[in-house]
Amino acid sequence: MEKTFEAVLVEQCAPTLAGVKPASLFRYQGADGQLVLTSAAYWARELAPFGIAVRVLKRCSKTGACLIYLYRAGWLRQILAEPSNRTFLEQMGYRMGHGCGGLLEQLRGRLCLERGFPHEIGVFLGYPLEDVVGFIEHQGRDYTCCGYWKAYGDPETARRVFEVYRRCTERCKERFRQGAQITQLVAA
Repeated sequence: MEKTFEAVLVEQCAPTLAGVKPASLFRYQGADGQLVLTSAAYWARELAPFGIAVRVLKRCSKTGACLIYLYRAGWLRQILAEPSNRTFLEQMGYRMGHGCGGLLEQLRGRLCLERGFPHEIGVFLGYPLEDVVGFIEHQGRDYTCCGYWKAYGDPETARRVFEVYRRCTERCKERFRQGAQITQLVAA
């Protein structure tokens, strides 16, 4: 049985909904490709009053599968304004000065190039820059710890964050199964 868009959103984005993670990314392919776009637009409207944005970053024309990005706009702006993140993104070829929306459009364009996955997306997901750079430099190998991402710094710090995300996800999924609305899972 196919999971609903809402069930996958809760399962994959609970830490962002709950306010403990700045952004989440998930793939969704429903039986009806247009329904995925309609669902994403609906949740973009519903979550906007909470400062949460929903964007379709990529859509496969063959299967209708979409890559959905859910993020806390204010928090993402702070992350993208950090000098170390700005410098890194500039080195990766991003044109700064176009604001958060412009950077997301550049990321969206890179996802559609089909030349390889833009691993700098980790910055847009709130991963520590040290881990994003480490993943790129080590080509995903030689990490110190693996969970929600591959960590290249202190494994204990990463494990603590992974545990917070795991517990948050389990709580949100359980509340959703018990009938809570997605907007009731959102921390202001």
